[in-house]
Amino acid sequence: MRFKRFGASLLVAGLALLGAATPAMAHSELKSSDPARGASLATPPTQVKLTFSGPVTLADNPIQITGPENASWTVGRAEVAGTVVTAPVQAVGPAGEYTLRYKVTFDDSHAASGSVKFSLSAPAAAPSSQSQPSSQAPSSSQAQAPAPGATPAPQAAETTPEGLLPAWVWIVLAVAVVVAGLVVALRLIRRKNDRS
Repeated sequence: MRFKRFGASLLVAGLALLGAATPAMAHSELKSSDPARGASLATPPTQVKLTFSGPVTLADNPIQITGPENASWTVGRAEVAGTVVTAPVQAVGPAGEYTLRYKVTFDDSHAASGSVKFSLSAPAAAPSSQSQPSSQAPSSSQAQAPAPGATPAPQAAETTPEGLLPAWVWIVLAVAVVVAGLVVALRLIRRKNDRS
């Protein structure tokens, strides 16, 4: 009877420890994007919007969009309003899959980067200077695009902290430690009971 009570107490303590540790290990992350992940668009957007789970600040060259045949969109100056990052874009390139890459820094000071893939079902032509709305026209000093011919990096996870392990790794490690502690404690109790 004492053995069962002790095992139950250990289990409750381990779960409480894990529950307390999980929020501390969790990092802010990308919650949604416009265009959405996996979206298929008939017309290209004139603005991109990224919504995060916590406030962010921008890294240098925070948003890049690349696509087939080395297509590279012109991205205007990104702006932050709390947890939301927006930037005007000028799309150009053939129909196909495009990748939006982002780099931000969260309030807990960890830097994160990730990507969102979407596709265009029709080619995007660069707007002429007469038809381009002035509110969407980034100046040359605001243009932030990768060099032509640059090889896109492989797709990253939705949020990949640089220099830190993802939160799920810490959760798995915490569970493993709790389970190992329970196994050791139960074996010690069983040995004690066998001797007496």
